[in-house]
Amino acid sequence: MEMVDDPESNADSPITTSTSPVITTPTPTPTPTSSTLTSTQPYRTSRPSIVGPPSPLYLGSPYPIRLRGKVCRGFGRGGKDLGCPTANLPDENDDANDRMVTGVQAMKGKVDTGVFYGFAKVLSSTKSNSNSNATSASVVSDSVHPMVMSLGWNPFYKNERLTAEIHVMYDYGVDFYGLDIKVLVLGYVRPELDYLNQEALIEDINTDKRVALNSLARPDYAVFHRDSFFFEDDEDEEEVKGKGEGKGEDGVGEKKEIDV
Repeated sequence: MEMVDDPESNADSPITTSTSPVITTPTPTPTPTSSTLTSTQPYRTSRPSIVGPPSPLYLGSPYPIRLRGKVCRGFGRGGKDLGCPTANLPDENDDANDRMVTGVQAMKGKVDTGVFYGFAKVLSSTKSNSNSNATSASVVSDSVHPMVMSLGWNPFYKNERLTAEIHVMYDYGVDFYGLDIKVLVLGYVRPELDYLNQEALIEDINTDKRVALNSLARPDYAVFHRDSFFFEDDEDEEEVKGKGEGKGEDGVGEKKEIDV
């Protein structure tokens, strides 16, 4: 039987093995989490200076998140160790009649843990709950200020419970334990990280503050500084005054003259 050569074969071609080519699939970049991010990760050296959409119209769910709670004592390390004093929100509502869900419970399940930005207002003792044990009385300003908030486990300190810690970017000069604080959370700054040392943690905290201030400085965000949520207590107080001295039940007229 005559053998027929393959017309496509080449006798001069070098002999090669039939090893299949190796195809390299690029490894996808993992989503940053507290377990994958440390102070050695490149993430920390390439952080954006502004976060969130340019206009509040594009915030998206679940923002804005409105929180109110009584400032409770935390671990005492924010101001002492980190130069960043914080107001801690309670884990649960301390007033059974309060329909406003406080920090930890309101955020749990809606957002990832990490650092957030927005505005906050500490209410003076006259506008806080009457059973307040505030140490700073009425010296607290009623103004609205930028804030950053940490919601998480603080892996550097290995916390055993979830906490909500708010740093209001204003120097009150006093503690305000026991006073009510209102918080308007507008967006996410970064996930919570673990750190090799305290210096790296402090560096990131300072970056968080700058990012929050830059993000809130955009003109369209001024509307949240004037949000009615912050001034509901002012309106209630004015209504009470209106129904008070020298006025009828509807707050109008009935001014009485007194003979001296």
